[in-house]
Amino acid sequence: MDILLFLIIIFIASILQTSTGFGFSILATPFLLLLFEPMEAIQINLLLSLVISAVLIKKLLKDVDTGILKRFVMGSVIGLPIGMMTFLFIDLNLLKLGISVIILVLTLLLVMRFRMKQYKKRDFVVGGLSGSLTTSIGMPGPPILLYFSGTDTKKEILRSTTLAYYLFIYSISLVVQLIFAGTSKTVWVSSGIALPLVLIGLYVGQKLFVRINQTTFRIFTYIILLFTGLYLLLESL
Repeated sequence: MDILLFLIIIFIASILQTSTGFGFSILATPFLLLLFEPMEAIQINLLLSLVISAVLIKKLLKDVDTGILKRFVMGSVIGLPIGMMTFLFIDLNLLKLGISVIILVLTLLLVMRFRMKQYKKRDFVVGGLSGSLTTSIGMPGPPILLYFSGTDTKKEILRSTTLAYYLFIYSISLVVQLIFAGTSKTVWVSSGIALPLVLIGLYVGQKLFVRINQTTFRIFTYIILLFTGLYLLLESL
């Protein structure tokens, strides 16, 4: 493993997560999969994302949309076991291909100013999709990011609600992963090494957040989604 590359990935992903609320798993997971086995990459992502959410959530509780958060959580309870079965039994390349096409198509629609309304039933569905992606490929962010972008959610609510949701979903997903897929020493040692960079990234990301306006925030969102979709597409071919 290239330790320097690993630390750079974690540092940049931590800044992105803190400044936007959704960037860590979307950015880190693809690169971690180049350095680690799938199980190790997913669990490192889960551990460090959990730390970020736990550290930040107290400061952001006032902006959390508790109604949407509850529906996301309820939907994810159904999605989590589905994702775990997918991870254990289904060809992940086919899954990545399907997800990449959906992300790219929806992102292009968002760029073209396609918008949707936020409904309770849609909250449940998005939570279910996010839960299934968490335990299957370690990336809960795309469904929520697409949904919030399509409904023009304010950046403060997006970041806070997403981080609060991640605190739940990452905790449960990590337990599910440990029970059904096991773990390794590499996961815990690597996570420990990366932790100081995560904390520095949290500080830098907080400073950046106050300087990002809504338009810039939306552009960041589209770039991250396009990157994720293209990466998963290339990985599946």
